[in-house]
Amino acid sequence: MERQTRTPVVALGLDAADPVLLERYMDGGHLPVLAGLRERGAYARLTTFDYCRAEASNTTFLTGCSPAKHGYWSPFRFKADYTCETTPYEFADYQPFYGLGADYRVAVFDMPQSKLSDTVNGIQILGWGAHSPRCPSHSDPAPLFDEIVSKHGVHPTLRKDDVHSMGDEAAIERLKQGLETGVARRAAACVDLLTRERWDLFLTYFSEIHSGQHYFWHLSHPDHPLYQYFGKPGRDPLLELVQAVDRAVGRILDAVAPGTRVVVFSDHGMESNTTDVPSTVFLPELLYRLGYPGKYGIAKGTPGTTPPPVMKPLANRSWRSTLYGMKHDPNPITRWLRRTMSTERFHYGIEKRLGMNSVPLCPDDCLLGAQPPMWYHPAWSGMKAFALPSFSEGYVRLNVRGREASGLVDPADYETVCDEMTAELHKLTDARTGKPAVRRVVRTRKGPDGPAMDGERPSDADLIVIWDNVPIDVVDHPAAGRIGPVPFKRSGSHVHRGFLMATGPGVPSGEQLPEAHALDIPPTILALLGADIPQHFDGKPLSVLAGEEPVRRAG
Repeated sequence: MERQTRTPVVALGLDAADPVLLERYMDGGHLPVLAGLRERGAYARLTTFDYCRAEASNTTFLTGCSPAKHGYWSPFRFKADYTCETTPYEFADYQPFYGLGADYRVAVFDMPQSKLSDTVNGIQILGWGAHSPRCPSHSDPAPLFDEIVSKHGVHPTLRKDDVHSMGDEAAIERLKQGLETGVARRAAACVDLLTRERWDLFLTYFSEIHSGQHYFWHLSHPDHPLYQYFGKPGRDPLLELVQAVDRAVGRILDAVAPGTRVVVFSDHGMESNTTDVPSTVFLPELLYRLGYPGKYGIAKGTPGTTPPPVMKPLANRSWRSTLYGMKHDPNPITRWLRRTMSTERFHYGIEKRLGMNSVPLCPDDCLLGAQPPMWYHPAWSGMKAFALPSFSEGYVRLNVRGREASGLVDPADYETVCDEMTAELHKLTDARTGKPAVRRVVRTRKGPDGPAMDGERPSDADLIVIWDNVPIDVVDHPAAGRIGPVPFKRSGSHVHRGFLMATGPGVPSGEQLPEAHALDIPPTILALLGADIPQHFDGKPLSVLAGEEPVRRAG
């Protein structure tokens, strides 16, 4: 297709923006720009993998491939010597889908977890304000990054879009202000870049919604357990942030040339946090207690009693410090000191001097200490199964002989132990309701060294635990006892739903499309652009938006 007759596409990602939340706000008249796009164009709900909702979502979007194909299930890579490391996806096998070669002029602004691609004919700016960028702050051409910062400013929350405690209301308010400032600066930078030339494809990602939902969810949802402590009737901070994004989208669309196709999308969503505490606290502690009967790591509760109310997070103590303060200690004096002193002062001033540096390790003296599963890693070699670090689902690794450095599980017993661990996980219950805490356990591979169940490259985990969809702060297990209550880390966590809306030439108006998959976003964008669809894509264009069947190029 000749470039002068090509219809350009502007694609705006709303990172982790939840469709249920946005639809409620749009239906309430609070988001006029997004609601107008939905009314003038086509709209579809999307689903995605319920066993891989957060870790690999950006890589899946960028490559158009499922985790079992691209192999990047998590930023944490397990090593056979019972350690873990963080690694970005290197795009060795699959390049970002927007690398369209010399025939297309492309502008990419602040796509998270990406990499500068030499197949992009245009400009790329990465690491300006993205949530978890996992790449340097740089650009191609190289001087462009500094030019954008000079004209429009830095993003106030780059690599600091979190708070240490949900009880620190001042820090949450500072985060909100920083995110809103970042939204306005993002819009200004996008308008600047859009008006420099007629791009065939322009792509940016509003990461601010992602961060805001993690930390403001409880302030906007009265049914969340933390609303009782921090919610203010009549105020919805999350709505205020999303309204800022709505205005920013409007500013960008005002700069878009007539006849452009516009796509707004989210490849996964958000709900009340149901994964942080179960995956990073309950799971490693449960497996530790099962692996070492009679031992306790943290949060030893008292079964058979009524759990106290949900813990109110402390403003002056971080979540991980509060959690480490709950480490089991039979000595009442050191137990009291650990819970009242700062972790740093107690650990270095008392604990290490007295030789008390046992499992679970102090997070301040532990590689990847922000992840509680890593506090147990010195004990992994003596356990049949242990929990790996995670930002969403629970990840269980079996300790297999010949695969791990000091494996205990005979490879011939792999399936039996998987069944055993699955049965133990299903015994875990919410101590407040008595309902099962685990909804489903996914087997990831065919044998200890086999391929993935649904592809070539399995997760490092042998089992993936999908939790019940309600926040849980205390659990019971018939053999391991009670774990908790423990404080919530963040109030919002990811869910396997998203959306796509599109407007422009050839796009039907007011069309509600059937549910599709997040894997369909990249091929749909390319189809609207008139570009060929790579053979390795696992998704397909939404048919009503694709027009004529696009040509798939080989390779």
